[in-house]
Amino acid sequence: MKPQLHIVLVEPQIPQNTGNISRTCAVTGAKLHLIQPMGFTVTDKHLKRAGLDYWDKLDITYYNNFADFSNQNQQGLFYFFTTKGRHIHSNVSYPPDQPIYLIFGREDKGLPEDLLFQHPDTCVRIPMRQTLRSLNLSNSVAIAAYEVLRQWNYPDLSTEGNLTQYSWDYIC
Repeated sequence: MKPQLHIVLVEPQIPQNTGNISRTCAVTGAKLHLIQPMGFTVTDKHLKRAGLDYWDKLDITYYNNFADFSNQNQQGLFYFFTTKGRHIHSNVSYPPDQPIYLIFGREDKGLPEDLLFQHPDTCVRIPMRQTLRSLNLSNSVAIAAYEVLRQWNYPDLSTEGNLTQYSWDYIC
């Protein structure tokens, strides 16, 4: 079975963040799940500008609420990214034989604490200084997604680039 990475945004509020995240999903092959209500419409010019040339490469599903998402996605492992998590994201093993869902909350509130309390073993955090509130949502998604992909040895992703004016073969 091919590894499946899913990025889940619960009630995203800032269109530029969601646009950047959509671009990350497109280039990594991750599926994007957007849970309403959102602080923008998908026709928002800021959203489209951030990920416009990748929008047609995106696998995206919309949900009315978290219960709707949960009912439609019952297979796989769920990891809740939060500054309140007790586990470091890079210390977690993300098995490639099950769908992996990385779940992120609103930019201004994060995920609801009752949801976090129900999943103590899969609440994870990205380390940062204690005196600061949080990382930007799109940066957090990129960090998390690439940790999972690193553990999976970057399936179906190009791991070597080419110069446009030179060849790496000519370097001594």
